Amino acid sequence: MMTKSRRAGSISTCLDRRTLLRAGTSASLATLLPALLDSALARAEASPKGSPASKIRSCILIFYYGGPSHLDTWDLKPDAPAAIRGEFRPIATRVPGLQVCEHLPHSARIADKLTIVRSMHHAMRNHNAAAVEALCGRTPTRGDQELLADDTNAFPCYGAAISKLAAAGGGMPTHVALPHVMYNVVVLPGQTAGFLGPAYNPVQVTRDPNDPQFRVDELRLPDDISADRLLARQSLLASVESSAIGGNPMDVYQEKAFSLLRSEEVRRAFEIGREPDAVRDRYGRNKFGQSLLLARRLVEAGVRFVNVNDKVRNNFLTNWDSHQNNLPRLKDDLLPPSDLGFAALIEDIQQRGLLDSTLVVALGEFGRTPTINKLAGRDHWPDCFTAVLAGGGVHGGMIYGSSDKNGAYPNTDPVTPGDLAATLFWRFGLDPGIEWHDQLGRPQKLATGQPLTKLFAGPDVG
Repeated sequence: MMTKSRRAGSISTCLDRRTLLRAGTSASLATLLPALLDSALARAEASPKGSPASKIRSCILIFYYGGPSHLDTWDLKPDAPAAIRGEFRPIATRVPGLQVCEHLPHSARIADKLTIVRSMHHAMRNHNAAAVEALCGRTPTRGDQELLADDTNAFPCYGAAISKLAAAGGGMPTHVALPHVMYNVVVLPGQTAGFLGPAYNPVQVTRDPNDPQFRVDELRLPDDISADRLLARQSLLASVESSAIGGNPMDVYQEKAFSLLRSEEVRRAFEIGREPDAVRDRYGRNKFGQSLLLARRLVEAGVRFVNVNDKVRNNFLTNWDSHQNNLPRLKDDLLPPSDLGFAALIEDIQQRGLLDSTLVVALGEFGRTPTINKLAGRDHWPDCFTAVLAGGGVHGGMIYGSSDKNGAYPNTDPVTPGDLAATLFWRFGLDPGIEWHDQLGRPQKLATGQPLTKLFAGPDVG
């Protein structure tokens, strides 16, 4: 069996030295091996009675770490007092009656393709605990801890569940996370496979796709190993292991690893430099924009789930946690690249015929307080915030749910992260009621909420 990670919350799997030597490839490949294992048993679990046929092929989850202010982006309150509404003005969109912030002009242009959920809510007030809500759709069992970290019994992230229940084929990884691992003192929880085990952790990209020298070294053979030499090593390893008593418990991992290293299609998917300059400019020549473009390349190649983590901008820890100077930070740094890249992604996947088969979900871990504080900022507010969906069959130009007059609490159709999770899995053709067991043997449902079927169009949806 594969050795378990020796550090709780570790993104990569720790393999012993003997295993790495037997694999016959570079040590860096150890971070990729776990993400590539699928199983026939897992795929059987993916087709429970009563679940709909699979509707989408892929999902891109855009996570705005820190918590964007819903009141200054997607849910403005122009009639509220100044201490609540702030200085930003609403602008019209392509959808009559639907308004967004004046600093989202590109998103306003594609509003007819968006469903804006204005009634998200949960109870976690700290970043780390709230991240579990956003990235796993679950409330952490250890509660609202400030420095909560994943452990071996944590809830799995969305991509890990998809890797287990609906793995990609053709040697393509199922789940990729980019362009960095997120930290809040400790590794931010919600980025691992948790109790599913490290075999389902994502392929983690930790380089900037906007870097002219960007490449994923784990997909490249070491300089002293040719393709023929790799094949020879694989044959030798297979010969040795076939004679071992009980066979090789690592053979599935090894075959996946060798397949990945041999796959020109996989390497090509990560080669963002193949994109025309005009396309790259359209997304924005920055880390976030190019990460979205890489996400599009990956889903087009067959990757089923991509996390795009928006935290670091231009090598500075500039995130959405705007406790002070909220409006200048939004106007000058945060909103322009986010608006440009998001709109480019939606338009691009539509033009490439991927919009119906790719669900895009954009959200933070919570919103911001209705009242502006003494530092001209807004503080954590999980009681009401906004998520934006596009593609995957959603009704375009739709607002679902509403907040009260001050944007403080849901007014109609409240939505929990559990509901969003159930919706996501349901759109993959999975039954949200699937039960599996955590490391303590306790039954856990795939999702605790109910699918938001009203958000989707079509005779076979809803």
